[in-house]
Amino acid sequence: MGGISVKGLTLKPRKGNPPPRVAETYGGCLNSVGLQNPGTEAFLRDELPFLRQKDLAVIANISGASPEEYGEMAGLIGSAVDMLEVNISCPNLNKQGVNFSSGPLAAAAVTEAVKKSASVPVCVKLSPNVTDITSIALACKEAGADALSLINTLLGMRIDTETRRPVLRNNVGGLSGPAIFPVALRCVWQAAEKTGLPILGMGGVSNGSDVVEMMMAGAWAVGVGTVLFSDPLAPVRILRELEEWGGNNGVEKISSITGSVKAH
Repeated sequence: MGGISVKGLTLKPRKGNPPPRVAETYGGCLNSVGLQNPGTEAFLRDELPFLRQKDLAVIANISGASPEEYGEMAGLIGSAVDMLEVNISCPNLNKQGVNFSSGPLAAAAVTEAVKKSASVPVCVKLSPNVTDITSIALACKEAGADALSLINTLLGMRIDTETRRPVLRNNVGGLSGPAIFPVALRCVWQAAEKTGLPILGMGGVSNGSDVVEMMMAGAWAVGVGTVLFSDPLAPVRILRELEEWGGNNGVEKISSITGSVKAH
């Protein structure tokens, strides 16, 4: 693998949302974990040293309640990792957090704050739960983003028909898994076409063919997440499938297919 993107971090420890907060659904799962994490200091002290023993790039995903808090986190973590993934789009924080990805101005403000404090490349993670993702992507680029990460989860809901209550205690949660792959692919293509920035593509990626599609749409790198619940060794399998596809199609360097889709 090329790298590890760690669980979302906040400045202070968070317990997250009350359970139940994960539920299976058609083609994926819903989660309303709510950014449970040990906090920035504990991550740097207790978890990062283990990751640094591996020959992998480490991407730290950070979330804050204000642009200033994002900037503070970037200053604390930035020099210890290889890239910062700025999560401005978590859909399940309830009233305890702010979604900065809902508009260009808010997204740009967070991006600028992180760039001022960061000493490594800054990748901004965008939400599909917006009317026009390209305007937000362009705002992040103009604010100095080095790359974009697409997509975060889609906001979803399931109801227990026996109790007539939502399955998740938080009522709604983020939908991930194969069901959202076509949406993720569309967002990656649109953002790549409009911005020209490097894209970290994700959202329902489950096999080598999905990675090929993501890269053809414009992704420079591809992340996997939900598939790890059912297949913990999915990244190893996907790499093998990519090698097989490249051999069958005369592709020696997989990066050569980035942005090669021929739109009608």
